[in-house]
Amino acid sequence: MTPRAPPSKRSFGTPLPGVPFQRLSGRLIVVEGADGSGRTTECALLQEDLEIQGHAVVHTGLRRSNLVSEEIDEAKKGHVLGSTTLALFYAVDFADQLENKIIPALAAGSVVLADRYIYTLMARAIVRGAPREWARRLYSFALRPDLTVFLDTRSELLLHRAFARYGSLDYWESGMDLGLSRDRFESFFLFQEKLREQFDWMAREYGFVRVNGNRTPTAVHADVRRAVTGILGAEPSSPIRARP
Repeated sequence: MTPRAPPSKRSFGTPLPGVPFQRLSGRLIVVEGADGSGRTTECALLQEDLEIQGHAVVHTGLRRSNLVSEEIDEAKKGHVLGSTTLALFYAVDFADQLENKIIPALAAGSVVLADRYIYTLMARAIVRGAPREWARRLYSFALRPDLTVFLDTRSELLLHRAFARYGSLDYWESGMDLGLSRDRFESFFLFQEKLREQFDWMAREYGFVRVNGNRTPTAVHADVRRAVTGILGAEPSSPIRARP
C-alpha cells in the first residue's frame, strides 16, 4: 500500500533560513512524555515496526547534537545553571539537530522518529518561570510534526520506573532547582504536577494524540501503531512483540 503524499511541511513561525519545505517528503513523528513514561521503549518498537514496512527511519531526541550536547551535560553537573541559560542551551541543541539531522532526513524521504521534541523543552522552560509566549517564540523555527503522541503516565509509576532504572531521582528531573521542597520525593511529585499542567495545555493547543502510558508496552504500542498508520497510510506487515 502506497503511503499518502504528505502535506508541505511548515514551521510554527519564522523558519530557519533556506529550509526546502517543498522537498521535505518524509514524515516527522514525535513521541512525548515524562521521564519514565515508556518513550524509549515505544520508539524502539516503533522504529522496528516501521523498518519492517520498508521505511527508512532516523531516530533523534534531546541532547544529541554535536554542537552542545556534551556542554549541556557538563554544565548541569554543577547545579548552578539559570533557567534562561538552560532553556537557551537546549534551544541551540535542538536547532543544530533540526538543521543537520531532521531536515536532511525529511528531504531524503525518511521517517524521523523524535524521542521528545520542543514540547518537553517548552514545558520545562515555562515551569521554570518563562512566559508561554516567550517559549513559543524561542521554538517558533521548529517544524510542525505530522503526528505527536503523548504517553500519559501517572507520577507514581514514573517514580517507580526511575528507581528501577537509575536507583535514584535526578536533581533536574525532580525540579530541585525550583525550591519546591527540600525533600526530593515531594519535589518530584510537585514538579511532575506542574509539567502535566503544561502538557495538558499543549495537548489541546497542538493536537496531541494522548495514549494511556500506565499499561504494558504491548498495549501502548498497539494504540501508537494505529495513530501512525493513520499518518503513513500503511498497515504493519507483521506484528511487533513487545516485552510485557
